Amino acid sequence: MATLALYQVKGRVVAMRLLVVEDDDKIAKFVVTALKQAGFAVDLAKDGEDGLELALSTGYDAAVVDVMLPGLSGLELIGELRNRKVRVPVIILSARRSVDDRVKGLLRGGDDYLTKPFSLSELLARIHALIRRSTNVAEPAQLIVQPLVLDLQTREVTRSGQRLVLQLKEFTLLELLMRNAGRPVSKGTILERLWDYNYDPQTNVVDVLVCRLRSRVDRDFPDKMIHTIRGVGYVLSGL
Repeated sequence: MATLALYQVKGRVVAMRLLVVEDDDKIAKFVVTALKQAGFAVDLAKDGEDGLELALSTGYDAAVVDVMLPGLSGLELIGELRNRKVRVPVIILSARRSVDDRVKGLLRGGDDYLTKPFSLSELLARIHALIRRSTNVAEPAQLIVQPLVLDLQTREVTRSGQRLVLQLKEFTLLELLMRNAGRPVSKGTILERLWDYNYDPQTNVVDVLVCRLRSRVDRDFPDKMIHTIRGVGYVLSGL
């Protein structure tokens, strides 16, 4: 089960709750599943009216809102929240890519704007940034699964004090495995987290990426940390 201990303030664990307002079933499942795996508590609304009701009745730390919603549109929802002095940070999701559309969304009260299709790693990074700015709580600076240390701020990774040079997707995959240390992570989860929801699930990109990451993390060390569980996925274990 994913931990909710994502943020800490003055030594106290703070669990974050997010609202997702999205009527596309495929995208909604994609986003909600990934956010829960990242440790957030998540509520889902399928239209603007339900999203508005939830946002007015629940204290959320951030919201992800689609523009094109049945009934009340995403921009109308955000505008109504701002009119009622609800300051929850909002990331707007939209297929509209023009500068005018982004400006319109931000002027209506959105805090960030992400165009479809998008990668979950980028969405998660933007959510973390919004929460840090709005709440002044900090994510732990490092993930540690001995002897691996991953610095979330400098993006530096070391094993037994030796620096490992990783490409962006390798770093993101290692972060995912370290957040789930000791628990298997399926190929489907990796595909969803590192690529967008339109990616072909039959592709072998996950196998290729895991192989590359193994070459960085395990190749020069006698004890291996990344293991394959056939039919299940991959697991990272401390030593």
